[in-house]
Formats: sequence, structure tokens, C-alpha cells
Amino acid sequence: MQYLDFEKPIEELNEQLEKLRKLGEGGKVDMTSAVKELEEKISLTRKEIYTKLSGWQRVQLSRHPARPYSLFYIQQICSRFIELHGDRGVRDDNAMIGGLGTLDGESVMFVGQQKGINTKDRQFRNFGMANPEGYRKALRLFKLAEKFNVPIVTLIDTPGAYPGLEAEERGQGEAIARNLYEMTLLKVPVICIIIGEGASGGALGIGMGDRVLMLENTWYSVISPESCSSILWHSWDMKEEAAEQLKLTAQHMHQFKLVDGIIKEPMGGAHNNPEEMAKTLKREIKKNLIDLKDMSPAERIDARIRKFSSMGFYEED
Repeated sequence: MQYLDFEKPIEELNEQLEKLRKLGEGGKVDMTSAVKELEEKISLTRKEIYTKLSGWQRVQLSRHPARPYSLFYIQQICSRFIELHGDRGVRDDNAMIGGLGTLDGESVMFVGQQKGINTKDRQFRNFGMANPEGYRKALRLFKLAEKFNVPIVTLIDTPGAYPGLEAEERGQGEAIARNLYEMTLLKVPVICIIIGEGASGGALGIGMGDRVLMLENTWYSVISPESCSSILWHSWDMKEEAAEQLKLTAQHMHQFKLVDGIIKEPMGGAHNNPEEMAKTLKREIKKNLIDLKDMSPAERIDARIRKFSSMGFYEED
């Protein structure tokens, strides 16, 4: 298991626990009480660390290499999933995935960013950074869902839209802006869930929903802590301070009323128990879909517009 820098105390205790268990397996010494005592200490240490996480530490958890990605959740949640490809214009963008899934007998359109699980796959998925054709594919699937009256669930996990020259040439800004406009007016229920990183317009491009939820150890901001640090302090060394000042955690976003709820993760993060996290995610999706179906399309659209229009604040002299 890979430990983050702030998890070193847990790593050291787990190493001690492993040594004690090996001694006990030899059969010469009874280590039962010592093992139990150390397990209790590990549990207390984990609780102490994970209940006092800083903004930067939550950013690190959101990027953990073992953290579940969109396809994992979709495959765990759905009894059947048919992936749909292409934007019908340029090509298929592998950083943006989507298709029809069966959720307890009901069809749901899933769309999300997909990061790679190893070096080769990360290159194939472009590290979860979608090009304009990715956002246009997402919009095509949104419209297809609307045509057949199928609810939409988006899973957001991206360090940002791809910033390459070719992406700008093909209209990256227009593609994201078009999605913002069209998603606001969709007649079907739309649930958006940030499962990892939620950076800038890359996240917002599939983030306009009736319900916007965040997993406990995720972040949502106009800029990453590293980029913010490089702009303000001309160095990445202040990324921890930038993370605190950006107020980018799920807790901050909920406090500012920029998201509608926080989905609790297993102790230590979603990667510590991906199956349990998938079950929790499924329950939240079903619960919110039931609530949204009680509203008419006109009511949902009106509420969606009012929600996003009321975000932020300003002062007049």
C-alpha cells in the first residue's frame, strides 16, 4: 500500500503490526494481546489524522494513485453498462467516458472523466484532461439522454481541460461554454458528483446539475494549489498555503453553498475501501434521483437556473 507523507505514523505502526503477527505465527510466543493493543493504537492514530486534514492533505488524497476512478464506480454501480463513443465531429476522446448504465433496473446516462490506472493508461486517457471533442461527446450523450427521458449522472475527476494549442484551435472554450448553457436547460434530472479533482472549467464543463455533490476528500476550485502558488509566489513551494487560502475542500464548498452535499468516504479515503465507497455512491444517486423525479422538467430547470444564478456575493457602495 502506498502511504502519503502525512500518513507516515500509520505506516510505521502497520510495519510494527506485521512484525508482531509474524512472531505470533511462529507459535513460540503468544502475541494476541500485543497485536490487539497495536491495532487499537492504529485505529486511534488513523482517526486523529483523518479528522484534522488540511486542505493540501485532502488534495493529496484526491490524487491518490489507488483512488477509484469513474469507470470503476460505473462498473460497480451498474448491472450493465454500454459505453458510447465519439463526438460525431473529430474523434473519440478517451479522457471523457460515457454511456448507458442499468441502475437497479433503471437506465441512467453516465458521463465522466477517466484517469489512467498505470503509466500507459494515463497517456491513453490524457491524464483525465479532455479535449473539446470530449466535451462535445458529453453534450451529445446529454442530448441523447434527454431525447429518451433518461436521467444523467456525471462523475467529475480532472486536473483541468487539456490546455494544448490544438485544443484551443478546435474551440476548447466554446465547447465548455456550450455545455454550461445546454446543461442548464436539460429537461431530465442531472446529478453531478466530484469524485476526485474538480479543477476549473474542465470540471464545470460537466458540472451543471440539479444536485452537485462532493466526496469527502475531494476539491473544487478555479485553479490548482500548485498553479495558484506559481502565479502568486512564482514558485510551487507555497502550494500548501495556496490550498488553505483557496478554500477548495468539500467542507468549504458546502459552507459557501456551491455544492449541495458531501458524501462521506471510508476512513482514510475512498481507496481504502473502494467497494464500500461505490455502495455509498449508489445509495446517494438513487436517493437524489427519487427526489428529483418528483419535480416537473420546468420546475427542475427553474430551480437549476436560480441555484447557479444565486451563487457568489458582492457589495455595492
